[in-house]
Amino acid sequence: MELRLASLSAAPPLPGCLPRHSLSPCLKVPCSRCSDPLSTDIQSPIYSTPSLSYKVPGTRRCHASVATSYMETSEVADLDWENLGFGLIDTDFMYVAKCGPDGIFSKGEILPFGHIALSPSAGVLNYGQGLFEGLKAYRKTDGSILLFRPEENAIRMITGAERMCMPAPTVEQFIDAVKQTVLANKRWVPPTGKGSLYIRPLLMGSGAVLGLAPAPEYTFIIFVSPVGNYFKEGLSPINLIVEDKFHRASPGGTGGVKTIGNYASVLKAQKIAKGKGYSDVLYLDAVHDKYLEEVSSCNIFVVKGNVISTPAIKGTILPGITRKSIIEVAQSKGFKVEERLVSVDELLDADEVFCTGTAVVVSPVGSITYLGKRVEYGNQGVGVVSQQLHKSLTSLQMGVVEDCMGWTVQLESVGSAAKIQIRRQRSDQPDHSNSPRQTLEERRGEGIRDSEQSRP
Repeated sequence: MELRLASLSAAPPLPGCLPRHSLSPCLKVPCSRCSDPLSTDIQSPIYSTPSLSYKVPGTRRCHASVATSYMETSEVADLDWENLGFGLIDTDFMYVAKCGPDGIFSKGEILPFGHIALSPSAGVLNYGQGLFEGLKAYRKTDGSILLFRPEENAIRMITGAERMCMPAPTVEQFIDAVKQTVLANKRWVPPTGKGSLYIRPLLMGSGAVLGLAPAPEYTFIIFVSPVGNYFKEGLSPINLIVEDKFHRASPGGTGGVKTIGNYASVLKAQKIAKGKGYSDVLYLDAVHDKYLEEVSSCNIFVVKGNVISTPAIKGTILPGITRKSIIEVAQSKGFKVEERLVSVDELLDADEVFCTGTAVVVSPVGSITYLGKRVEYGNQGVGVVSQQLHKSLTSLQMGVVEDCMGWTVQLESVGSAAKIQIRRQRSDQPDHSNSPRQTLEERRGEGIRDSEQSRP
């Protein structure tokens, strides 16, 4: 169904926001970065809706008499793609789904990107009951969009949710939600070779609890942001320090799942290391204090001759999807890959060292410092193995070469239109957003997300 723009009034958009002329012939929700409210009336050849209005950037609510579908934008956002770093850039939409005590997630919805309402006693805030994932979307030279192994992220979230006593979306629902979110934010996918669209699925205990117990309600959210290189060095070598005081995980803990608490615990050591000029921290095992585990947010590989070694997955190390992919790519190129205990002595004697992760992809290591001793690799240049594996994997992720591994998923629009469902709310329902007595249940029932207060 094609939707025709009937009326539109708004102040000029901020840089990077969607040009107003591109709203026609399809309905587009205003960018959350704009400073003035935008009101849009929609007419359809089949039926008409009285109004669809959004307020930006104060309390963000959507009112619609019926669910509506609209095309994704074909334009690319006006950003400085040449200098894109790894930081949050507010995009247009996010995906939200809820789950109650029955453990079944509702059909998710695409909403304007913005703040969410949480009780101060939410399980995620009080007891850290939360998980997240990370994956990327890439734009091919023909303009189409590719996802990289989204089913692996879905499976890892299910595994992590079981450890954290949480329900999780099915693999099918997870992938469908990712597709919807990316298509709704298609204009934020960087041009080919300029970066990627980072996708952040987040699962959290949003229900209120006081005593230590699983939350009674869970929320599954996906938001996205265009990103460049994770490390400011890019593909240039990074410098790591081996941590000898703090540990990231211990046997029997949660080091092997992507729970939010794993990342808060590394911030102190990381801050100290960066203050001394290092790029990041490499952790050792908590039992023997001599075997490699992982860097703060990525896995580690050690190269010696034709053998590539990486710490085995035994519950304290995150089973990285990029790690898994690099192992398979390396084996296909004739390297011998060993997953085992790797000592710090082997690290210092290596020919080459590199890290892998969704954010960093493949990052060569230029130096390792351990107990005051600094060892450099390849004269601080990019190692041959690192460069070869980086090129092979990124070429596959971006669709430059044929995907003989079957890892990429190309997003298909429906007749060049992405069908996105927006939140239903009957037009005759009152807006209680300014009522201090309105309960959370009332707000959920009306589909209002009004936790965000107006910005100064």
